[in-house]
Amino acid sequence: MRLLSALLYYLVLLPVSLLPFPLLYGLSDGLFILLWYLLPYRKKIVLQNLRNSFPEKSEREIRAIARDFYAHLCDLIVESLKTFTASPATIRKRVNLVNPELLEHYYKLNKSLILVTGHHANWEWPAITLPFHSSHTATGIYKQLSNPYFDLRLRRTRAKFGLKLMSTREVAEFFEAHQSDCCTYGFINDQSPSKPSKGYWTRFLNQDTCALLGAENYAMKYDFPVLYGMITKTGRGKYRLEYKLISEHPATEPRFAITEACVRINESIIRSQPQYWLWSHRRWKHRKEDW
Repeated sequence: MRLLSALLYYLVLLPVSLLPFPLLYGLSDGLFILLWYLLPYRKKIVLQNLRNSFPEKSEREIRAIARDFYAHLCDLIVESLKTFTASPATIRKRVNLVNPELLEHYYKLNKSLILVTGHHANWEWPAITLPFHSSHTATGIYKQLSNPYFDLRLRRTRAKFGLKLMSTREVAEFFEAHQSDCCTYGFINDQSPSKPSKGYWTRFLNQDTCALLGAENYAMKYDFPVLYGMITKTGRGKYRLEYKLISEHPATEPRFAITEACVRINESIIRSQPQYWLWSHRRWKHRKEDW
């Protein structure tokens, strides 16, 4: 398995990653034709998610958003591959962080931060460029890949940019060990929880939705300020990131207030640019009545 993975990386993924952006996006255009027209990838899930989220839109509008989503998804795939070989300066030029001073404000106060975002636009590039915008030690939480070879490649690529990764199994121990350090902890907060009984039910995109509580739980336990990273797409391969303060003192907040605020911001971003959210994810596989 390791040999096959290495061959795939060196013979396919690495050569593709070395292509200049114009050729990469040409490849993305070809991949779009494959996924939209020839071998529809999760098309039923995407269309149903859109219909349930936007009942006010016509079928023509729904399919237009879906089509644009697939075009964006293909861009995301080639952008992710580019990360293997791109220099930090190359990626940094493509992410415009408009208020880095907010991060530095808390660094000067020796305050760690909980950074929350969603699967909108490109959530990977803002994460890996964070070390260039903040004096904090940047850490990100991720789900360990089942393939050990590619998990190692992922970690090495992120380390090249200065981002420390911790798997979901390491989070509690990492927080406890580093609570006196000055870190940023990145959470992607809009995926479907594995245990809905431990989540928070709210309305999101016209549907009963179970939200993860991890970011809120750690924020309240350690009283780390919470910022939401609002990521929007401004052009092909160009992204804008702005942080919004959710809570200065989470320990004093009512239960679920932080999570609810994050859900509302995420929803507003999705409604403003619906084609750039991850509609292929089975976000609503859990039903409230079942729990």
